[in-house]
Amino acid sequence: MQASSRAIISSQQGPHQDLVRRVQRARDSEWQRPPAEHTRDAFDGAARWLAAQDRPLILDAGCGVGLSTRRLAEHHPDHAVIGVDRSEQRLSRDHGALPDNALLVRADLVDFWRLARDADWRPARHYLLYPNPYPKSTQLKKRWQGHPVFPAILALGGTLELRSNWEIYVQEFALGVKTLCGVDGEIAPFVPGGASTTPREQTFLTPFEQKYFESGQALWCYRVELPAIVTSRFRMPIS
Repeated sequence: MQASSRAIISSQQGPHQDLVRRVQRARDSEWQRPPAEHTRDAFDGAARWLAAQDRPLILDAGCGVGLSTRRLAEHHPDHAVIGVDRSEQRLSRDHGALPDNALLVRADLVDFWRLARDADWRPARHYLLYPNPYPKSTQLKKRWQGHPVFPAILALGGTLELRSNWEIYVQEFALGVKTLCGVDGEIAPFVPGGASTTPREQTFLTPFEQKYFESGQALWCYRVELPAIVTSRFRMPIS
């Protein structure tokens, strides 16, 4: 059956005019909300598992049903892959046994990111794979690049990869990274499995990736090498 998914519609024609101001405000004002206790407990358990793995970390942020975590672990057997999502229902979906180098964690991602930053985690790779767009212009603060947690995301460093079916969202994220870190990444159209593969040969990391692609929507990928911030709080000089 052919997948059917509506393309994102927004009044925005480019990155939000208030994005840079919000990113700078997040940089200059430390977010004070204490992490939830259940996320602290989940993070502590993940930290113990990661220490026992003794391998470089791949963080799969907002992993949904965990399919991407499984496939990343299969593609990178020499890494430890942690997938984080807040939904027990999504995480409980059966996609087969987890590889030994994979862990699924139920936690508030916003708090998990901040705890990871404060613990000086340094993922080798960091994935944000689909949704989160919030396409209404009034919803900027709900997008990761407009959220107060954005500096904590970037402070982890490593190779960060964002995929989306909304090009403006990817452009905004890249602008936020440039504003905080002064580095440029690469934005490019994305075809799962490569442009030369047929639909039957496609390898999809997430169900959303498959649904959007099979609906004929353009997919976009942003990849950037982030500097690790030595201190536990993100502080960059104002340019």
